[in-house]
Amino acid sequence: MSEEHMARAAERLREAGLRVTVQRIAMLMVLDESSDHLEADTLRHRAQAVTGGLSLQATYNVLRALTDAGLIRITQIGGQPARYEIERNDNHHHFVCRKCRVLQDVRCEVGGAPCMDPELPEEYAIDEASVTFWGVCPACGAESG
Repeated sequence: MSEEHMARAAERLREAGLRVTVQRIAMLMVLDESSDHLEADTLRHRAQAVTGGLSLQATYNVLRALTDAGLIRITQIGGQPARYEIERNDNHHHFVCRKCRVLQDVRCEVGGAPCMDPELPEEYAIDEASVTFWGVCPACGAESG
């Protein structure tokens, strides 16, 4: 992990009003370099390459701070561990394979946030929609076909 990448992560933390710590830098760098939706334990193991050691509790503390600051996004799918990704403010949704449980990003289908027009009284201030599409991925579909 390059010094430039570490400096960028530190700057993002400062911009979000967070104290810069090696654990937070490591977590941001791991998530920024991954195209996957990572579980906390996977993140912890990858971040340890930078931090040298990181407890599971410290991992969850860092993930909470980064999520609360809007730097990362947590996705919770029923029956699965929470998964994390860099917040790209692209208002995307997710597809979950019923067989292998792969989680795939899906672009928002209808423009800007929140991508839907819910039928609620106008005094409700909605700023986000979370949609999960369920089905079978191509790999699992090929196995059953």
